[in-house]
Amino acid sequence: MKQVVQNYRTGELKVDELPPPALKPGGVLVRTACSLISAGTEKTAVETAKSSLVGKARSRPDLVRQVIDSFKREGLSSTYEKMKAKLSQRKALGYSASGVVTAVGREADEFRVGDRVACAGGGYASHAEVIFVPRNLCCKIPEGVTQEAASYTTVGAIAMQGIRQADPRLGETVAVIGLGLVGQLTVQILKAAGCQVLGFDIDPVKCELALKSGADSVSSDSSSSLAVCAALTNGRGADSVVITAATKSSEPIELAAELARDRARIVVVGSVGMDVPRHSFYAKELELKLSRSYGPGRYDPEYEEKGSDYPVGYVRWTEKRNMESFLRLVAEGKINTALLTTHRFSVANATRAYELILNGGERYCGVVLEYPDADQPGPLRTTKTNTKSVAADDIGISFIGAGNFARGVLLPATIRSMKALPGNTIRLLGVCAATGLSAKGTAEQFGFSYSTTDYQEVLGDDKSQIVFIATRHDSHARLAAEALQRGKHVFVEKPLSINDTDLREVVSAARESTGVLMVGFNRRFAPMATEIKARFENRTGAMSIVYRVNAGQLPREHWTHESGEGGGRIIGEACHFIDFIQYLTGAQPSQVSATAVSGSNSSGAVDDSTVISLTMTDGSIGTIIYTASGDPTVPKERVEIFCDRSVATIDDFRRGTFVSGRKTAKLGKRTQDKGHAEEVAAFLAAVQQGKPSPIELESLIATTLASFSAVESSRSSKSIAVDVRQFEI
Repeated sequence: MKQVVQNYRTGELKVDELPPPALKPGGVLVRTACSLISAGTEKTAVETAKSSLVGKARSRPDLVRQVIDSFKREGLSSTYEKMKAKLSQRKALGYSASGVVTAVGREADEFRVGDRVACAGGGYASHAEVIFVPRNLCCKIPEGVTQEAASYTTVGAIAMQGIRQADPRLGETVAVIGLGLVGQLTVQILKAAGCQVLGFDIDPVKCELALKSGADSVSSDSSSSLAVCAALTNGRGADSVVITAATKSSEPIELAAELARDRARIVVVGSVGMDVPRHSFYAKELELKLSRSYGPGRYDPEYEEKGSDYPVGYVRWTEKRNMESFLRLVAEGKINTALLTTHRFSVANATRAYELILNGGERYCGVVLEYPDADQPGPLRTTKTNTKSVAADDIGISFIGAGNFARGVLLPATIRSMKALPGNTIRLLGVCAATGLSAKGTAEQFGFSYSTTDYQEVLGDDKSQIVFIATRHDSHARLAAEALQRGKHVFVEKPLSINDTDLREVVSAARESTGVLMVGFNRRFAPMATEIKARFENRTGAMSIVYRVNAGQLPREHWTHESGEGGGRIIGEACHFIDFIQYLTGAQPSQVSATAVSGSNSSGAVDDSTVISLTMTDGSIGTIIYTASGDPTVPKERVEIFCDRSVATIDDFRRGTFVSGRKTAKLGKRTQDKGHAEEVAAFLAAVQQGKPSPIELESLIATTLASFSAVESSRSSKSIAVDVRQFEI
């Protein structure tokens, strides 16, 4: 399918041929008929991508701080790989579209194949021939409304939400500052609501268009706008002001204060300077509000991604209900989008549309992209990239999942390991991701032979003998089991499973398969870990291990917190440290006791802090202090190992010590190495040489069960036994 994409590193904008997105539960696949370019928002995004690295840094100082923190924690090499992966990403453009439903996922049964729908959302309602849209970002188009008119729905909902924040009453006067696309729609909706409307823009042509949209008066000169407003309101001033302009200047908010009457409402919709003139606002006791996109639900994953609606008795107007309201006004003839459409382009010629917007030599307002054969459902298909094909005797590696970790850590480690193997017969074959943009971008960046959004393409490929699974946690066990059942060698990122049922499925598949199963417990492969293991090789006593993890907080809405998707951070990440203690002791956990902090902290953020105590089968003990409440500038991990009157330490896998007989040996090279490259190399070597997995299956089972037991113990306040024997045949 065709999709408009931009390379964030180079700024190159093009119409690319990509695999269509995958159908997921809670949403629908839509064959796009029309999509609207939101000129102001998209122009800014495109210009930012075209800017230099310095320009990008200036526009996102928050990301610069993240890079600096990453460099301090992980060193130059790791930070560079992550930055390169991030900058090499290609960006989808567009967030307002319309089309026809071609497939319906589970939990989206309000829709049927063939429904005409309006779609919203960045990353969903993109400029692409086929899009996947969650149910709450999609609504049916009423009879009589054209696909072109429906493609305005998202931008219309933005205007609608700004008006709701202003709360105008019948007969009131509302001033609209900024008469671009959102401003024009704001004028039309206000007139439909029975308001008098004053439009202001420094462009006289936009003012003329606002008169056609129904404005009662317009002004393009701020000095004369007060007189125009006074004439329209009998000297009282506007009851409310909606700012839809886009400028770094604070002049719009200053003008709004002058136009407003006493105790009026001022609502900021556009991106403008916010240097608020206190005296003006104080003298009139003005109310200042900001409007967040297209309504309640925006930026809430529970609403947008998982389809959880808000009760209408508590939240009357959500994103979706704003979209439906806008479409109803269009159907009733109260909104005229045809008046605003100045240009139409085929999606194949979309770059011309952006040239128009960026160059500014020609007047434009509503710029619509059109898609041929919108009523013809397109099959999922694979997109081949221009790389070397895999020879018949080569071993093909495929990836399912192409997120930040896969691109920034796993793939660089895999490529280095492939080059180091004797014979050099392993090749990158296919990569599967949820979106065609991610799949093809990853394929081109790393040299895969093809990309797809259908994981069955990968599993059904006989040349794909090795499969890396780097998806979200809930799919790990299912995908690993299916790959093993097909005789593939499987590297699955941690955790192996997030529940007992799935664990049994993947263990059963592993026992019956000829393939090697490896889980991404990388720390046991770190050079410092193997050196310490060797120094304790002849130990006679049990070990006492303390592993402190300054994990940091994740946002409350992060998917890792969801028990059904991420499994929580103890199952999802603390499994790393349980495995590490197993590796050092050479024993399995027999008993687990855990205590977690209660609830959230005072800021409302989730605090995952937990202390886990492990009793190992050889008598060793381990304590994992996993805290989410520490300062992020403090190194993440510190390990202390006590045994046979010797002490070993690891500081964030950058440096360490081994103290024995009053002598101290320094460990590490001051460059962080958590063993990612070594674990992949060990896995590929095992596959190539026909050897067993570098980590025994029983050890993988024990680690996973111990993480389950830690969660159970923290909830029940009881010590939980770990019984690997239940998984024996």
